Amino acid sequence: MPNTLPDSSVVRCSQHRGKLDSKALEAIDQLLLILPAKIPTSLWRQIPQGSKLQSLLRKRAPGDVPALQTRLDNKRQTLVVAGKTGSEDDTFARLTLARRLVAAATGEKAGCLGIAVLGFDAGETESLCNAAVAAALAAGFNLPEFKSKATPDKIRSIRVLGLSKKLDLGRTIAEAKGNNLARWLTALPPNILNASSYATALKDLAAENGWQYKRYTTKQLEKLGAGAFLAVAQGNDNDSASIVRLRYRPKKSTVKPVLSLVGKGIIFDTGGTNLKPFQSMLGMHGDMQGSAVVAGTLLAISDLKLPLAVDAWLAITENRTGPNAYKSQDVITAANGKTIQTIHTDAEGRMVLADTLTFASREKPELIIDYATLTGAVINAITTRYSGVFTNRSDWHPRLKRTGRTCGERVWPFPIDKEFLQDLKSDTADIQQCSEKGAADHILAGSFLAEFVENNTPWVHIDLAAGNHKGGLAHVPTEITGFGVRYTLSLLLDELILKAER
Repeated sequence: MPNTLPDSSVVRCSQHRGKLDSKALEAIDQLLLILPAKIPTSLWRQIPQGSKLQSLLRKRAPGDVPALQTRLDNKRQTLVVAGKTGSEDDTFARLTLARRLVAAATGEKAGCLGIAVLGFDAGETESLCNAAVAAALAAGFNLPEFKSKATPDKIRSIRVLGLSKKLDLGRTIAEAKGNNLARWLTALPPNILNASSYATALKDLAAENGWQYKRYTTKQLEKLGAGAFLAVAQGNDNDSASIVRLRYRPKKSTVKPVLSLVGKGIIFDTGGTNLKPFQSMLGMHGDMQGSAVVAGTLLAISDLKLPLAVDAWLAITENRTGPNAYKSQDVITAANGKTIQTIHTDAEGRMVLADTLTFASREKPELIIDYATLTGAVINAITTRYSGVFTNRSDWHPRLKRTGRTCGERVWPFPIDKEFLQDLKSDTADIQQCSEKGAADHILAGSFLAEFVENNTPWVHIDLAAGNHKGGLAHVPTEITGFGVRYTLSLLLDELILKAER
């Protein structure tokens, strides 16, 4: 039985400068080649047994992935898989190519996976190497399982070959560690990752990484007036629910947060009194994926030692049915004093996030990002290939879309505004939790959450439609994608969304 937390290390990755010659391949069990869409004849002379590979590639149909697959005639019988990419391919396409090539290369006994990117300029070479390493690190990580016989590892080590200079892989490795943590936590069964063990795991993670840890128990939350969170938690038969706050401070400073990350941590969602049907409940141990992405993102930020003061807020509870569970038409008072008329108990995510967003915004950070597997409506709108984004800064929509294109974790923006609150108008409270009609629930959920962000704090809400995608997504090979860690790092480092970074 695995621990609640995974081994924080990733598959060992090294680099080899110099030509891709026979000597460089002596320790390579599988070689992943990425080549231009139009391969000049001279390039084959840079590859051992290049004429053989060139001949085999000509026999394959255009668009095949891999473009070729064979073994070299060397002592190790190195397996070679190759793929081609052109300038028209965006980041998502290249990450997808890398995932498919890694899958083809690692279908046998684990060994040393070599990665060589040839025929590109320096910038493209670095970008494609990082994409291939990201795919290999994702594939080389085993999600938790409870079988009597463990699944064999796919990759023992990674070696990047044929380099003229050493590459900076630090960000890719940090993102992989964060993504691996997010996927691991999401995949854990609900009797292993319950509300108590989750809080303990976060405490251990904080101790390991030098973060501050604070757990707000239900009794403390009662004193803080967190009625929206407690309405969901009251269905539990114990006092295990809590809001956990983690704090990362570079150089152990005590300054207020520049960035606050907020995550929905519903560790199992029955739907509550409005009970879900079987098929809809089967995967609900993963309804805490938003909080897992928060933990993974904080780990990546910490590993990179980014000079940002960051708070992470995780709203952790189950959504149970039972004699004490909240009901339709209950009127709840949230931490900001707003009263909420409950309509549907399976709209619990926006309830726990409401109070948590209030607490986070009272710290007056420059930006809040929240993550949640919140609505089925967003999946109906954009499938599980994209995630939905919402913000109280509508002029950010182009930047949020561009970030997704840049990093390969794609998003699509939706509007929120006061006009949508007409659909949440209540005769008995300040606001309805959701609309009984159900139309555009993702937009109504975002509009609802905006009412609990105080001090006009800039805020982005990510509805994780792409948190699960059958067959994997971009570079990640598992159905649980850990979507959001890579996106957030790109928002911070590529888009420079925070004033403090300019």
